[in-house]
Amino acid sequence: MRAVILTAGEGTRMRPLTLTRPKTMLPVGGKPLLEYNIRALRDAGIKDITLIVGYQKEAVMDHFLDGHNLGVNINYVTQEERLGTAHAIGQVADLALETNDAIIVTNGDIILGNQLIKSLIDKYNKSQAQSILVLTEVDDPSSFGVVELEGDCIKDVVEKPAPGEAPSNLINAGIYLFDPSIFQAIAQTDKSERGEYEITDSLKIQIKEGKKVLGLVSQDKWIDVGRPWEFLELNEHYLEASHEQIEGEIEEGVTIHGPVVLKKGSIIRSGTYIMGPVYIGENCDIGPNTFLRKHTSIGNDVNVGNAVEIKNSIIMDGTNVNHLSYVGDSIIGANCNIAAGTNIANLRFDDGGVKVTVKGKRVDSGRRKMGVIFADGVKTGINSSFNPGVTIGLNSSVGSGAIIYRDIPDNKIVIHHQKQEIKDKK
Repeated sequence: MRAVILTAGEGTRMRPLTLTRPKTMLPVGGKPLLEYNIRALRDAGIKDITLIVGYQKEAVMDHFLDGHNLGVNINYVTQEERLGTAHAIGQVADLALETNDAIIVTNGDIILGNQLIKSLIDKYNKSQAQSILVLTEVDDPSSFGVVELEGDCIKDVVEKPAPGEAPSNLINAGIYLFDPSIFQAIAQTDKSERGEYEITDSLKIQIKEGKKVLGLVSQDKWIDVGRPWEFLELNEHYLEASHEQIEGEIEEGVTIHGPVVLKKGSIIRSGTYIMGPVYIGENCDIGPNTFLRKHTSIGNDVNVGNAVEIKNSIIMDGTNVNHLSYVGDSIIGANCNIAAGTNIANLRFDDGGVKVTVKGKRVDSGRRKMGVIFADGVKTGINSSFNPGVTIGLNSSVGSGAIIYRDIPDNKIVIHHQKQEIKDKK
C-alpha cells in the first residue's frame, strides 16, 4: 500500500514564518513536522510514500531526498497549481492505478500516529469500503468539515456549518484511505465556492452513487496546525513524548530535571539549569548560567549566552540569543540575532488573551501566555522590548532601547529616538 502526503501549500496563516519554507517544514521538537508523519507511516509498515509538493518544494526535496535515511522510498509529484485537495490527490492517479491498490492520504500538517494508520488499514481490510475518513471530535465544529454518521457509514459532510447547525461534533481529521474508485469521483468533482476542487465533494459523489464511505473515530490527540500558537502546542506534544538522549558535552555544575535531548557537537556550560523536556540540536553553545524551561526546542548551530532565560519556545537554526535576554512562549526564526538585554513579554498587563495577526486580522490566540513571532533574519538591539503577540517580518531590525507594541513588516528598520521611526532597509 502506498501513502500520499499533501504538502504543496504555503501555509499563509503562518506568515512570515512560511516566507522561506513550507509550513510542513517548520521545526517542532527538533524535526520538521512532515518528518514525524513519514516516520509514523513507516512504523505502520508503509514504505512507499509520495509527497505532493509545490510551494518551496526544494526545501522538502533537499531534506528528505529519496527517503533512504528514514528507511522509506519517497517520490515527488509537483502540484503546479494549488487548486484544492481533490486536485492534489488527483495528481497521483496514474501512479495509483498502475497497482490498482488502495492508498492512504494525509495532510502534511497534522499529528499522525502509527497505531491509527494500522487501525485504518485493518478497517479497510475487514470492510472493503471504497473510502474511509478518520474523524475526531471537537467542541466547536463550525470551522471544519462536519460529518453526519449512521453507524459507521458517512451520510454527509457539511463544510463549516453555522453555529448550532452542525449534524455532529465529528469532523474530518484530514486522514483518508481510498480505493482506486476515488479517482472516478475526483474526475466528476466541480470547483467549490472557494474556487477549489474539494475531496469532500468527491466523497459526496461516492455517497450519492451508493459506495461504502465509512468513518473511523480517532481518540488520538488532534491539533489543527494552522496558526503560530498551534505550532507551540504541537512542539509541546512532541517534546512530551521525547526520551533522554545525550550526545554532546555537559560541564560540571549543570542541573537537569526531566528529559533532555542534546545532539552531537553541542555543549551546556556550567551553572545552566534545565527543566525538561527540552531539545537542543547539533553544534549549539548553551550558557553559562542559562535557564531553559519546559518545552523549549533549540535548533542546530544556536548560541544561547550567559544568564538567558527561555521558556516554551522554538528557536530555529543559526540564531543567537545573547546574554541577559528573556524569550517566553515565542517562535524565533532562523539566523536571528537577539541582542543583549532583549525582553520578550508573554503576558498582557490586564491578564487578557493575547491577540496575534493572522492574514491581516488580529485574532485571539486563546492563550493567556504568548510571546512573539520572528521571521528569519530578525535582529534586535540591546535592551529592546517586545509586547505579547507582536510579529516581526523577514530580515527586519529593531534598534536598541525600542519598545515594540505593533507588528513590523518585512525588511524594515525600527530606529528609536523620542518616538519610533520605521524605515525601509536599503
